[in-house]
Amino acid sequence: MKIVVSAQGDNLDAPASPVFGRCPTYVFVDSDTLQFETLPNPAMSQGGGAGIQAAQFVLNQGAQAVLSGNLGPNAFDVFQAAGVPAYLVPPGTVRQAVEAFKAGQLPPMGTANVAAHAGLGGGRRMGMGRGRGMGRGMAPGASPQPEPAAAKETELAALRDTLQGLRQQLAETIERIEKLEKEE
Repeated sequence: MKIVVSAQGDNLDAPASPVFGRCPTYVFVDSDTLQFETLPNPAMSQGGGAGIQAAQFVLNQGAQAVLSGNLGPNAFDVFQAAGVPAYLVPPGTVRQAVEAFKAGQLPPMGTANVAAHAGLGGGRRMGMGRGRGMGRGMAPGASPQPEPAAAKETELAALRDTLQGLRQQLAETIERIEKLEKEE
């Protein structure tokens, strides 16, 4: 089976990425032989729609399962429509993620596990509701229900993992820019 792991490097011992749509690379692995191919994420620097573009990219490469730390609703919807399952990967290497998948130890994602993002540019987008529902699927004047503590802690942990991955991506990008500037 051809699986894809969102990664922060280009081999099986690279760290698995806690983010999907903006991870630096995708490692496509044959789960039977562990032969792999690494491709850069063409959506990593996308201003918006990175999740959709990244999901379409990995599907075009023939991925039959997706292993990632976080998956936004747009990417999740693309995979769900294609009938490709997604699995939650804990911190570790690409190899560890693949081995856990083969052993049936990864929980399937029944839904996106992070909120939709507006892209790198931030920005605010309003649909036909003009924002009156306060973004929570609620009628005007309704008050939000507090989140259970466990859900809050899970989200905080996921956000911290995402932040760590973004910091690493930023450091790698700065390093690459400095290297290219020295070559000029």
